[in-house]
This record gives sequence, C-alpha cells and structure tokens, in this order.
Amino acid sequence: MNLEEYINNHDELKIISDLAIKHDIPAYLIGGYVRDLMLKRDNKRDIDIVCLGSGIVLAKIVKSHFGKSASLVIYKQFGTACVKYNNLEIEFVGARKESYRAASRDPEIESGSISDDQNRRDFTINALAISLNRDGFGLLTDPFEGLTDLGKRIIRTPLEPNITFSDDPLRMMRAIRFASQLNFDIQEDSFEAIQAMANRITIISQERITSELNKIIMSPIPSYGFKLLFHAGLLKVIFPELYNLQGVTIIDGKAHKDNFYHTLQVLDNISKGSDNLWLRWTALLHDIAKPATQRFHKKIGWTFHGHEEKGAQMVPKIFKNLKLPLNEQMKFVQKLVKLHLRPIALISNNVTDSAIRRLLYEAGEEIDDLMQLCRADITSKNNSKVQRYLMNFEIVQEKIKEVESKDSLRNFNNPISGDEIMRFFDLGPSRIIGELKEIIKEAIIEGTISNNRSEAIELLKKEGQRLGLEIKEK
Repeated sequence: MNLEEYINNHDELKIISDLAIKHDIPAYLIGGYVRDLMLKRDNKRDIDIVCLGSGIVLAKIVKSHFGKSASLVIYKQFGTACVKYNNLEIEFVGARKESYRAASRDPEIESGSISDDQNRRDFTINALAISLNRDGFGLLTDPFEGLTDLGKRIIRTPLEPNITFSDDPLRMMRAIRFASQLNFDIQEDSFEAIQAMANRITIISQERITSELNKIIMSPIPSYGFKLLFHAGLLKVIFPELYNLQGVTIIDGKAHKDNFYHTLQVLDNISKGSDNLWLRWTALLHDIAKPATQRFHKKIGWTFHGHEEKGAQMVPKIFKNLKLPLNEQMKFVQKLVKLHLRPIALISNNVTDSAIRRLLYEAGEEIDDLMQLCRADITSKNNSKVQRYLMNFEIVQEKIKEVESKDSLRNFNNPISGDEIMRFFDLGPSRIIGELKEIIKEAIIEGTISNNRSEAIELLKKEGQRLGLEIKEK
C-alpha cells in the first residue's frame, strides 16, 4: 500500500499533516486506525494522532482550521484533546513515557519520543505508526513486528507480557476483545500472563470492564471471546453468574447439558441476525438462573423449573453490578428473560388463538425480539431435531401474524379505562374497578369478545348486573 498516496487522498489526514508541518509539530498517525488500514478493515472513523510535544496545541490548530463545523474537548489532566468533525473523532496526545504503581492503573507520565510512545502501547498491532511529517512522510514505523503479527493473526504484547498487564490490567480484557473482534489468536506467553494475573483486573473500574465486555458481545462470533475469558480466569472474577453456568453434573447416569456452552451457542445464533446489544444480552442471560433452580429427580432426571422467573429477578442486580443502565434496556432484557420459554411451549401443544393472544399481550412490542431469541435457543447436536423444531416455530409465527392482524394485541390497551368504569357505575376508586378491567382483558384474550369498545361495553353491563351495580352513565 502506498501510504503517501493514501494520506494525500484523505482530506482530514492531509490537513492534519499540513498543519503539523506548518507549525513544526512532529506528528504520527498511530494505533487502531493504522492497524485496520493494514488489515483493509472498515475502521470506526476514530483517528489517533501522537505528537512530539503538546497534542493539545495541535488539536486547537486543527479545530481552528475546521471552524464552527468542528468541536473541541480538552482533557488537561491527561494531556489529550479530541476534535469532532465530519463524523470523525480525532484524538491528539503528546508522545509520552509511562510508569505505573502496583495498586493503580493511573500512570505517572512524562514527555517522550515516538519510540517511547510505541513502547507503552498495549499490543504490537496497535504500535504501528505512520509519519505525517515532511521528512519521512508516509513512512510506517513498526518497532515490534506488528505487521508480521497481523499476517499471523496474533495478539502479542510489545514488551514482556507480565509487565504490560501488570501496568494496566485492562489490557487483559482488551487482548481478548481484539482477539474476538478480529478472530485472532493470543500469543501463548501473553495468554499465560493473563491467566497468571487475572485477579489483578479487580483494580480496574467496572465501567471500563463492562465497556470491553460489551465490545466482546458485539463481536462477529462473541462465543470466542467468552471462551477466552473463561479459560483465562477472567470470567470468574468479572461475571461469576455466567461462569457458574459451566459444568455438567451426572447422577444415576443422567446428565444435563452444559448451560454455559449452550448459552454461548444461543448468543452466536442471535448474533447472526441482530446487532442489537440488548437482544444479545438477553441471549447471554436467558438461562442465568439454571444453577439456582437445578434439581434432580430419580424418575425424570434434571429439571430447572422456574428458571425464567428467577432469571428475570436476577437481571436488575446483574445490571447494577456490571454498571449497565438500569432503564428501559434493563427492563427489555428482564422481560425477554422472563418470557423466553413461552413461545417454545406453544410448539409442543396445539396452538390455540387464546394462547397466541396471551403471548401477544404479555410480549407487546417485543414479540419479534422474543421470537428471535426463542429461535436462537433451539440448539442440539441432532440437526434433524433442530430443523423439526424450527419448522414448528414457523407455524407458531404464522399463527401470531394471523391473530395479530385480526385482534391487534401486540400493544394492547384495554378498550375501557378505569376512569370510564367509575363514571359508568358512579363508583370511586376500589378493587372492583381493577377486577372489571381484568374480566374484559381476559375475555378479549380468550376470544369471548373481540378487541373493540362496543363488545367490551356490553360485557361490562352484564358483569355490572351480575355484581348488582347500577349503570349511571350510558
């Protein structure tokens, strides 16, 4: 690849280079952008620029050039600045040396050379730098054979791995994240160092750990990253609930499936059809309560009764521990974990309209996501069995479309409100109002009446008469 030509053909890079040369600030394109460029991989529009001197100074110059269409954020304590322009995030930092204290990931920093800065990088493939200077313009600097590692598809630390991971334990998570995103192997010495130092991840903030975890979940084949986390010893520390799914117990020759590896297969299945982070989280947590509900019965073997309800109860605590958002995303995951067995149960029985209506009522707008989760949950080494279940699932889905088009229950609202019932019978707030609303809802779900106001009112009159209530408003 002709790197001089590449820079000259990319306006923002050419502008940064011209401004750096004009103001005599040596600058280099470095890190993930260069790595992805060498891999011919779509990058995320994140550009890292390292300067000899102040990165903040060059950032201000670049922001001034781009004018009002750009924004600038300065992080003085870190000596960095970020310019946002034209869907780009350009981070500027001064080249530096770093040294760490044992109980913290916050380094002591001093100015350094480009070589010093490359020495502090986490992996060889992220230490590649391209000169933006007049002398050596477009020259690739590769002090640790990062290009060779890209060719071999290997994640390797530039320095001795124990030092690299001890200095900044988050790099252990990042190694696995990059391996999972790029489908690379982690070099043996580096992986052994992660195994030896896994407990040191506890000095890292939960927010940073969870950020890496989410990136692993969003990998093309996320199971690879989670298997690495498991074998590295990190999963047990950062996500014990998921770790506890692993293993098979055998009693009287009867064994249950390994719920950890089943969960990872479900995660992979759902990842083939969705890049929704929170739907992927539902796959990861759908069986999270199986260890807590696992029971053995001599006649029927292993059961996990109620694991969907228990799992839904566990979701808020897991989200809180992982510093995930305790908002609608959490409620979405909780809801799907609670309902994930419902569509599968319909497969093994004659599918009735009332059962479909009840599912539509409970799932609401999440019915399509729920069905996608349930399809992903059909796993077996017996491919013909999987195909048979999937064919039955098609029948259920067609039935859902049919009932939904007829009854409009996806986002159900009772045709008659509680306020209307109070006015109808001249009642104040009381338990009977809720009971009447429930009777109407159940009648619609069971198909006794249609989902419309007129039939609901007629039923309300009959129920009111049965209860001895006098109609006050017609």
